[in-house]
Amino acid sequence: MNGAMNGAIKRVITVTPNPAIDLSYHVAGITPGASHRVAAPLSRAGGKGLNVARVAHQLGHPVLALAPSGGAAGAEFAAELRSSGVPHRLIPVAADTRRSIALVDTVGGETSIFNEEGSPLQPSEWQALATAVVDALHIDNPDGQSAGVLVGSGSLPPGAPADFYPALVRLAHDAGIPAVVDTSGPGIVAAARAGADLLKPNNHELLEATGESSLDVAARRLIALGAKTVLVSAGAEGMLAFHDAAPGGYWSARLPEPLSGNPTGAGDAGVAAAAVALADGITDIPTILRRATAWSAAAVLMPAAGEISPLYADLEDQLILSWKETR
Repeated sequence: MNGAMNGAIKRVITVTPNPAIDLSYHVAGITPGASHRVAAPLSRAGGKGLNVARVAHQLGHPVLALAPSGGAAGAEFAAELRSSGVPHRLIPVAADTRRSIALVDTVGGETSIFNEEGSPLQPSEWQALATAVVDALHIDNPDGQSAGVLVGSGSLPPGAPADFYPALVRLAHDAGIPAVVDTSGPGIVAAARAGADLLKPNNHELLEATGESSLDVAARRLIALGAKTVLVSAGAEGMLAFHDAAPGGYWSARLPEPLSGNPTGAGDAGVAAAAVALADGITDIPTILRRATAWSAAAVLMPAAGEISPLYADLEDQLILSWKETR
């Protein structure tokens, strides 16, 4: 899985503009308005791009995770990331790194997530992050691993440049590599207009961003704007793949039965699968869809975001893959 088609090893570069310390509490039943005694949470450096890097790194693919980090929470964030072994570069900023809290109800089988918004960064700090991206794209690391794909993931903090994700797409294309963007709202529309190679919204994010009521129409709208591929997490329907070269329909991949577990980070695992495939030179959409769906499902079986179950290959074998005509 680690070698690109020409034999060279290509890194997955991830950018997380609004990272967080992820705190995951497991609770045996949640009663609104009541007190709950819980064990200490699982705490780790998180944010969507960090989760992507963790999953790819877990499976042995070379990665480099880029993110800003600041304040006392940022020091905790940096320490955990160092201990994880995930290759990274953190850009020092003045603002405190935010926190994200997941309450996993082990009885009800539901997860509630509370995300802090994040704090604004200074213009010089945004420039430092952009410079780090350029360096990562154009400077080989000591092992001779060049960049194979650039992934931009997650929300933007208040006051972020409106063209942050389009700028990432342009930087990737200037470096001759594909760009993957996983965000929501106006950012995903802007990334489509910039020509992102792959967008990865969930069904709610896709409909909200486009104002459409049909997933097919919404995805085709992003492709008409300039996106090449749109992967959509669609709940019980599994995952859908729309491609600019296949206007008459879309691919669907799902398990025979939905899995129960913690869905936090499942979408990020799907992004990791797609990014690894693109870095390895794989462009076949059904192949990317199968891998992304299997890795996403395998993440549901794990207690926290940023890791997947070793059963991912077995899950891929169980997938039901089909082509849906829309004309």
